[in-house]
Amino acid sequence: MSQIERIYHIKQRLECHAIVSREQFLSDLNISLSTFKRDLAYMRDRMNMPVEFDHDAGGYRLPESSGNTVQELPGIWFSADEIYALLTMQQLLAELQPGLLSPHLQPLADRLHQVLEGPQLSAKDIKTRIRLLRVNARHVQLNSFEPVSNAVLRRRQLRIDYANRSRHQTESRILSPQRLLYYRDNWYLEAWCHKREGMRSFALDAITHAEVLNQTALDVPESELDAVFTVGYGIFSGGNLSWATLQFSPDKARWVSKESWHPQQQSHFDADGNYILTFPYSDDRELVMDILRHVPEVTVLEPVALRDRVMFMLEEGIARMKSAIK
Repeated sequence: MSQIERIYHIKQRLECHAIVSREQFLSDLNISLSTFKRDLAYMRDRMNMPVEFDHDAGGYRLPESSGNTVQELPGIWFSADEIYALLTMQQLLAELQPGLLSPHLQPLADRLHQVLEGPQLSAKDIKTRIRLLRVNARHVQLNSFEPVSNAVLRRRQLRIDYANRSRHQTESRILSPQRLLYYRDNWYLEAWCHKREGMRSFALDAITHAEVLNQTALDVPESELDAVFTVGYGIFSGGNLSWATLQFSPDKARWVSKESWHPQQQSHFDADGNYILTFPYSDDRELVMDILRHVPEVTVLEPVALRDRVMFMLEEGIARMKSAIK
């Protein structure tokens, strides 16, 4: 019988009987007195369960409270490995967006640290031994993130002031938030825009003010959300779909063939060892940037419009480079 099973048994016996003798516990659990003492110490120190020994009654009991109830142990039991996994998730979440769930998760994290603390490994080592290195991440203000996440989870409409970077102006919108998306080290809100009467994606770092409204948010079925936001390549949505076909050199293929560019992608190797990748897209802005990262090991086979766009960007870049070094 594991320690957790013994502790659960001790808890049950104490709840069912006013007094339980030491001999009863030792007999039921088939353990030594020293093991029983360690289990009691664990319950008192780590689980905060106030087990008392009543000298007059000659046994152990749980103290009565004003409400005639006793303090409960956690209803779900975790192994050491599971606790490490939970703490790791909490640490990663804190790194992704400080303050997202900290007020709610920190008490649990503190208890998990307390349960797991030992001479071999401290759970606090997770903070220093696991790093999350974010690249090109844009800072999101907590006073914007909290109301947005609150509205998403509580299914409430949201009023935002949104900085449109392409037009250099701030717009006010009423949204029915649907999902939060963490994509390429940045947060986005997928929402129904009541002004545009359609689905839109909003970068959270561009939200300068957010206010949760009392009105219930419009619910959009998940299948419709996926049809808008995940059918094409990358973060940009809407528009008619086109299919891109890219050819990667044999050297680059060793890496790219292991990557997932789109859920509907199709791929194969040709006779020369080139990797041929085909997938849908609706907006070429992000796709062009990703293609340029692989130059000169990539060739755009189709469509011609995409190939021309990549060539234009390359020629424009070369021209600016030459101008800068004159």
